[in-house]
Parts: sequence; C-alpha cells; structure tokens
Amino acid sequence: MSTLAKRRIIDPVLTELARGYSNSSLVGTSLFPLVEVEKEGGKIPQFTKEAFKIYNTERAIRARSNRISPEIYTSIDFVMVEHDLEYPMDYREVEENITPLKLHAANVVSEGISIRLEKLIADIAQNLSTYPTGNKVTLSTGSKFDEDASNPFLVIDTAIESVRSKIGKRPNLCLMGAASFKALKNHPKVHDRIKYSERSVVTSEMLAQLFGFDRMLVGDSVYSSDAGIFTDIWGDNTIVAYVPQLKEQVDRTYYEPAFAYTLRKKGYPVIDSYEESGKVLILRNTDIFIPKVVGSEAAYLINDTNT
Repeated sequence: MSTLAKRRIIDPVLTELARGYSNSSLVGTSLFPLVEVEKEGGKIPQFTKEAFKIYNTERAIRARSNRISPEIYTSIDFVMVEHDLEYPMDYREVEENITPLKLHAANVVSEGISIRLEKLIADIAQNLSTYPTGNKVTLSTGSKFDEDASNPFLVIDTAIESVRSKIGKRPNLCLMGAASFKALKNHPKVHDRIKYSERSVVTSEMLAQLFGFDRMLVGDSVYSSDAGIFTDIWGDNTIVAYVPQLKEQVDRTYYEPAFAYTLRKKGYPVIDSYEESGKVLILRNTDIFIPKVVGSEAAYLINDTNT
C-alpha cells in the first residue's frame, strides 16, 4: 500500500452527509439530473427524434407487427473531471470542538463543489450554441418581460410548442434567472390573469400553473469574483425543457430521453482527511462528474428577457 493510501482516511459519516447535501438555491441538477456511471469516460446515447416518437401500435388480426425503422444511432463521448476542495483545521481548533468543526468543514467544501457544478450547468444551458435552430430566441425591444406592452405568455407558448413539435412531449420544467422571474411576476398580464385569485403574492408555483409546467425553478444563486464582486449565476434567461420524472425507488439512467444529464462517477462524492505537518488536519471533498446535453431539441432558450 502506498504512503498516500495509508495517510488518506475516508470518513463514512461525512461522506454520507456530502452525498445527501443539497442547497435549495441551486437548481442546475433539476435541469441536468444526476446519473451515476461506473467509469470516468465512455459513450452515452445522443437522443434523436426517434426517442420521442409516438408510434402506430395497433395491429389487425393476422397482420404483421408494427416494426420501427431505426434512425442512425449516435453517441456522445464523455470524460469526467475530478473536482476537489479541502479545508484546513489546526489541531487546537479540532481539540476544542471536533464534531461541529468537521461538519462545518464538510458543508463548506460540499457547497463549494456544488456551486461550481451549478456554474458549469448554467454556462451550458444559457449558451445559444447549445440549442438547434428553432429552439432559441433572443428577445428584442417590445417583447421583453420587463416591458408592460410585451406578452410573455406568447413568448413562452412559442417555446413550449417548439419543443413539443420536435419531440412529441410537452416541456414540463421551466428554469429562469432571478431577473427574469422578477420581471415576469410583476408583469401586468400576469397580474391580470390572477386578479381574482385569493393570493396577492406571485410565486414560482403560481407561475408554473399559469404557464402549464410541472415545476418552475428560479436560479437565485450568485458567485463572487476574486475582487469580491457578486454576479448571478443564472442571468436574464428562461429555459423550458422536458425532464423525465422518476417513479419512486427507480434509479435514473441516461437511457431515458431527456435534454441533459450530469454524469457522476459511482460512489462519489467522498469525504476524506489527512494530516499535514503533524498539527493541521485537512478535510477534503472529492467528486468526479461532467454535465452533458444529450437531447438539445428537448429544450428551448429564451435569451435576454429584460431590457
């Protein structure tokens, strides 16, 4: 056994906490659901329209079976990337209050990697080049969500119909940046639709119902530059997408047609610790993953929603 392997001590309790860690302000893995994969590299299916077709399955007596004419199978190469963060603790700090400090350290490194994943997903999902022609729009003056004369219902309906017409399924998730959500919830046409309801505050759940989505998520998370300047991870954009919903106690696989997945190596993340200089205990989180778009026609980007 190597010296490194001897010194590296995996913490099973903190590892389980890291695997169950979640931050409600991080929404990226709702759009790019996590899927466990055995190896760090390989190929996964790239979904074509075939995956979303509705076939004629009726068969008459003594007739031949309804055979599918397979489209050319395509695949996507992937290579996962290791991400890790470590948190130093002086032996005097550890001796004073060992358990809470370790929990704090585990939360800090888990949060750091989670925010990094959120940013990676957001960069892909908000990039116009991710989407095929007909599945994206950059709003012009007069159609933006923060203009009273615009009609966001028509804009979002166009996005929904574009996805539905290509994959035969209606998009069930809408994800928007905080600026887009603020403009939409204050839009006069939205208030006109809910003026007879008992609720005076427009919520994401109410908007999901108004626009016909199972879920509407708001990307509230921010990140800081080295200069301490905070920026929204999710800009003034809105994404509508088809994301398959799992039944209870069913493991998700990348063979389910979807817009995108986050491929994570099975058994990760892992929390371990090692000593440094005999006086510093280092607690470390290691994760291995890669976000990948597998069916670009299953989503639509509404870009630049605000003036």
